[in-house]
Amino acid sequence: MNFEMSKEQESIRDSIERICQRFDDAYWLERDRDGGFPEAFFQQLAKDGWLGICIPEEYGGAGLKIADAAVMMEAIARSGAGMSGASAVHINVFGLNPVVVFGNDAQKQRMLPPMARGEVKSCFAVTEPNTGLNTTQLKTRAVRRGERYIVDGAKVWISTAQVAQKVLLLARTTPLEQVDKPTHGLTLFYTDFDRSKIEVREIEKMGRKCVDSNELFIEGLEVPVEDRIGEEGRGFEYILHGMNPERILIASEAIGLGRLALSRATRYANERIVFNRPIGQNQSIQHPLARCWMQLEAAWLMVSQAAWQYDQGMNAGACANAAKYLAGEAGFDACQQAVMTHGGYGYAKEYHVERYLRECMVPRIAPISPELVLCYIAERVLGLPKSY
Repeated sequence: MNFEMSKEQESIRDSIERICQRFDDAYWLERDRDGGFPEAFFQQLAKDGWLGICIPEEYGGAGLKIADAAVMMEAIARSGAGMSGASAVHINVFGLNPVVVFGNDAQKQRMLPPMARGEVKSCFAVTEPNTGLNTTQLKTRAVRRGERYIVDGAKVWISTAQVAQKVLLLARTTPLEQVDKPTHGLTLFYTDFDRSKIEVREIEKMGRKCVDSNELFIEGLEVPVEDRIGEEGRGFEYILHGMNPERILIASEAIGLGRLALSRATRYANERIVFNRPIGQNQSIQHPLARCWMQLEAAWLMVSQAAWQYDQGMNAGACANAAKYLAGEAGFDACQQAVMTHGGYGYAKEYHVERYLRECMVPRIAPISPELVLCYIAERVLGLPKSY
């Protein structure tokens, strides 16, 4: 068993680090203060060919694996970009995986290359105001009329909808009461984000200001049949193929952010002199930071295992969920400890660690809550009865 990164992964990490060096703390502090999508950062990654890291080569991507993408996303978050930088490119890395797996060749030729080149921004519209993570209860309807579907409904917590030209949309095509199983009757579409039919309202939030989160109100959106991915009614099955990669990549980003916070805290602990000695000489400072390092490294091992399982075609559900949980908690602990290590200065924006603490809530909450991960492990791994 070899725990070293491959030469290719080392090259990925080094290349991403060189790109990220062009976008320093001042760049991300400004984005956090003023908002506005980090277009320059996004386009630089596009120019160097990284946005399509997991898209097959024949459709304009690099054809690499989720384990390679995890290295890339960890490096982005760790660079100082945090969740702002990672979330700006997140959907390009994993979002169109259902198209890769279930789209026909014409759809792949039409949909994937623009994403890989950074010419198109997309958003992922699944979550709804009154259903949360209970995806089978989605209320958004898509009714077929000839060669088009008419979509009506509402979505919430949709990232990058302010700048998106495309949307990956899950809607119910067969009413819930008419299907044999709740997972049936949901259909997946990848289509134009028609702003004449979709009202977008931004949600003000505590962190990651430059990557917008939104409510969508959809009325009379026309979706051509050729924008339907796979068969009608099997959309729930299709989006499952994107869920485990998403958990793995979110986990890698949480670890990158945690490592960033830990490095800032360690540097400050070495430099800050109180009572004529560096505060890092005190065990009350040392021990929490050492504990954070161990937690982050342990979480990274779980991320690596989950990514390996997924890339091998194995069932990665348990490890992907466990990686997301462990990384989310480890990242949060490291960011919180970084603020506490800085003391009063940790509360000041110029030291950046307060931004890390605000941003690290994203991988802790999303795309699945810690409590539902625990339920998943209890039921699917330990064989305990379903609790909800």
